[in-house]
Amino acid sequence: MNDPAIAVTNLDHFYGTQNLRKQVLFDITLAIAPGEIVILSGPSGSGKTTLLSLMGGLRAPQTGSLRILGQELVGSAPAVQIACRRACGYIFQAHNLHGSLTALENVMMGLEVQGISRPERRLRAADMLHLVGLGQRQEYYPENLSGGQKQRVAIARALVGNPRLILADEPTAALDKQSGREVVELMQTLAQERHCTILLVTHDNRILDVADRLIYMEDGRLADPDQARKLLAGHA
Repeated sequence: MNDPAIAVTNLDHFYGTQNLRKQVLFDITLAIAPGEIVILSGPSGSGKTTLLSLMGGLRAPQTGSLRILGQELVGSAPAVQIACRRACGYIFQAHNLHGSLTALENVMMGLEVQGISRPERRLRAADMLHLVGLGQRQEYYPENLSGGQKQRVAIARALVGNPRLILADEPTAALDKQSGREVVELMQTLAQERHCTILLVTHDNRILDVADRLIYMEDGRLADPDQARKLLAGHA
């Protein structure tokens, strides 16, 4: 049996120190299998983005256990967290494209840390933009792209390095219904073709059907599976 792509055990997380210390995650235990597509939903402020950022190596986990692609991050050296960030494709809510770079150059940035030559980076980035339907927009700057097109560039940047894990934080939040659906289905198709795991945080109940499994978080705690189904059904 394959080890989980994500394995979380008794994970707590706090912000602040001393009198200002506040717990935001409580005893999180979760396992996500390789190749699984999981959606994490819940109200704003429930801790979803905090959990995702810990999994992506963007914050240092404090207590419990957090294993990403077989590597323990709790108590790990900075080099381990850097390696985790490089192994993951992270898609941000606001796409985070560089306005001074073209679509092609933004995607090429996803390969800079891999020691690949510039001509090879350019070729792979161009191929990835073709896959996301932007082959004719390679030289466009973000200001000349629609919201859906910008998010497609962000997806291309996240996938161009062939990551084993995709972490997506509200990728459809700024998109209309059709664009949001297209973006999520594109992520689903490309991830399945490339055999990678997806954890997608969303408030958008219109896209829940793409997931193999749904998880619900509220007040820093994960709901049990039966409760999660009821809560999600009530928000449909």
